[in-house]
Amino acid sequence: MTKRKTVDPAPYAARLQARLAELRTRLEGIEHDLDETPNPDAEERATEREGDEVLESLGAAGLGEIRAIEAALDRIEEGEFGVCVACGGAIAAGRLDAVPHAPRCAKCA
Repeated sequence: MTKRKTVDPAPYAARLQARLAELRTRLEGIEHDLDETPNPDAEERATEREGDEVLESLGAAGLGEIRAIEAALDRIEEGEFGVCVACGGAIAAGRLDAVPHAPRCAKCA
């Protein structure tokens, strides 16, 4: 059995933790904004609703990224960070530099 060459996860763990904290703070703000009492004026309420739809989309995207980051942190704990979940090969450091929570190598992505 050959040993896979993987990257040092420590610098990525710090980046992932920082991004996770940033996303959680952002989502708390979005939830707060969405919970505000609607404006009684119908025209203003329509404009607010359009803004709410944008906030909901941003929130959904943020939740997806949070899940991906948490999965990457789990892979770090399991000693599998930098290993493609599809083929088992190494994920290039350049790919992880760009997307630290990437679960797949460029070939499998």
